[in-house]
Amino acid sequence: MRLLLVEDNGPLRLLVAGALRGAGFTVDAVNTVSDGEEAMAVTRYDGVVLDLGLPDRDGMELLETTRRRGLSTPILLLTARDDAPSVVAGLNGGADDYLRKPFDMDELIARIRALLRRPTASVSPVLQEGNVELDAAARRVRIAGHALDLSRRETAALELLMRRPGTVISKPVLEDTLYGFGEEVSSNAVEVLIHRLRRKLASIGADIEIHTLRGIGYLLAGRRT
Repeated sequence: MRLLLVEDNGPLRLLVAGALRGAGFTVDAVNTVSDGEEAMAVTRYDGVVLDLGLPDRDGMELLETTRRRGLSTPILLLTARDDAPSVVAGLNGGADDYLRKPFDMDELIARIRALLRRPTASVSPVLQEGNVELDAAARRVRIAGHALDLSRRETAALELLMRRPGTVISKPVLEDTLYGFGEEVSSNAVEVLIHRLRRKLASIGADIEIHTLRGIGYLLAGRRT
């Protein structure tokens, strides 16, 4: 799952982005409303963490622009504004939740996961294909009831494929999902990751597998017999 973090406080932005990545999310972090608008114009996000006090404009403008575009992306407001009218304005303006600064990082992560579990969110909480179950919120994978240890990016790749079973996912789409802005990606990074993920699935008896369509992309389907 890919998140957009819009926060102008540099140390806090690094801290929050690092914690979210540690919790299994891919994170793009920017520090202005303008950068947030540009990011959302070219990338589909599963959720947004939005500060209100930004240097170029009020974060409410990004919230309002997102809703005017008809996007239902879950948005959590981070705000130092502790007066009730500001909170009410944010929620009435289309925010899904808010958290006052200073905040507990575990609570922030829990609130984001709760938003992504909601039926109206862009993701479903639990995916099932064959004997493979992926809990998208908890970032846990089980095969026939047995836990499978996957890295953050392996889990993200499997989630994308399980959300579109039988559909070819191109290499560029996988790269966009797995890597944030500014991250260096080697030319064979996706191939190496898929090879590793395919081997792990087979090692524990998954009855689905990832098929490679050379020059086109990857497809999740039942294991060939």
